Amino acid sequence: MRDRAEDWRFGRVIYQIFVDRFAPSADLDAKRLHYAHPRRIKAWEELPERGVYLPDHRVHEAEMQFWGGDLKSVASKFDYVQAIGSDVVYLNPIFLAYSNHKYDCIDYFTIDPQYGNLDDLRELVRAAHARGLRVILDGVFNHMGRRAHWFQAAEKDLVCPERGYFSFGESHKNGYLGWRDVANLPEVNLENDDVRAKLIDGVDSVVQYYLRDIDIDGWRLDVAPDVGFEYLRVITENSRAAKHDAVVIGECWNYPEEWLTVMDGVLNMHARTLILELCQNRVTPLHASRCFAQMVQDAGIEGILKSHLVLDNHDTPRLGTLIADAGERSIARTLQFLLPGSPVVYYGTELGMKGGADPENRAPMRWDLESDDNEEFALTKKLIALRRDNPALMYGDYRALESDSLLAFLRFTDRARETIIVLVNPTKAEARGIVPIRDSRLMDAAQMECLLSGERAMLHCGFIEITMPPQTTRVFRTVDRGDEGGYTAFKRV
Repeated sequence: MRDRAEDWRFGRVIYQIFVDRFAPSADLDAKRLHYAHPRRIKAWEELPERGVYLPDHRVHEAEMQFWGGDLKSVASKFDYVQAIGSDVVYLNPIFLAYSNHKYDCIDYFTIDPQYGNLDDLRELVRAAHARGLRVILDGVFNHMGRRAHWFQAAEKDLVCPERGYFSFGESHKNGYLGWRDVANLPEVNLENDDVRAKLIDGVDSVVQYYLRDIDIDGWRLDVAPDVGFEYLRVITENSRAAKHDAVVIGECWNYPEEWLTVMDGVLNMHARTLILELCQNRVTPLHASRCFAQMVQDAGIEGILKSHLVLDNHDTPRLGTLIADAGERSIARTLQFLLPGSPVVYYGTELGMKGGADPENRAPMRWDLESDDNEEFALTKKLIALRRDNPALMYGDYRALESDSLLAFLRFTDRARETIIVLVNPTKAEARGIVPIRDSRLMDAAQMECLLSGERAMLHCGFIEITMPPQTTRVFRTVDRGDEGGYTAFKRV
């Protein structure tokens, strides 16, 4: 537990930023040359529009809409990011690219001038570290953009070295292998020794360069299962060689178990699905409990603790649109901070921003919603503070508790008084439970207090008996913490 407490990779709160959309740039007029047709700059108050496919450019109009945010404007908002309790900043791709999302990289060693340059990135990292924040970059090593210098050379010259960096052939939809057959995203051939040396393997690779020379703290790997077990292991080993405590997190929509043998963590979309299904009453609390417990058993608690627990991001509808019912949404958001993992707050979700599927989910940040009167904002800060004040929620173990009507589990460390009992009634009816509390260090007749509501409960022979209103959560911790100088039954546990 002490090792986990000292390791920044365990259970920290991640704040995800889509750079173009997070904060208006102070240098927009000077940057307008970087948004030539078919790109176009939109006013901050405008919303993204899908538009039509542009066959000559092989992109959608939505990919050509820009709002002008950059690395300097992101860094200018670190006061806000830190104030809500974030520990880590995760940036969507920032390397030179054609589109606004920049998953179509042209040159990995060049920061897109729309965002700034390498010195701007260095300054952002320094500013973050000065505040105790860590920085994770998005690593897109499965594919590049068709405008990449390597691909342009390979397409024109059948015998150039770069030809082997990609897979060409008539069997492919576009004459070359693209990620999910997207014309603008040719896949790189990681079986090629030169490609691996340039991207992921060795001291001169992209992976090591940004960790060693720019001092970033880790990588979030796009479409990690496409990269595969062998090369994910290479990326993790090289990351650790460049920086001993670097983190490697893979975007993974699969069951997480085996992927955690080759990376520190995954983007835990499996857990996300369970949370969303539970809060909308599409699975029972008992079924959800057994699924969570099985996932932790299969994958191991330490990998799950490092994994990013996300409810929405740039690839999904925003939570406020996905779940209209305020009670259901509150259950989902609360569980994100109580279950094991590293919660990811997608920029603006803490303020209640809404938006459907791409590109609506990538609207510019609604700074006008930042207010103490904003209930979504208040809930976010409350949950982050709750987590920060309770080590068991940050990096503690997980144990499912048996209940037919409630989702019930423990989060616990090696200290009995830090044990947290979580009871959730996600339904729209009152629920009663007599729940066995599977922690033998918790004393009979111990008084427990809910850290959210102040409600009291008492342990009796290792059980809690409780009646819970609809769509409520109880987070119990012992009142007797032995810090008042009087009698305590916890003196030797």
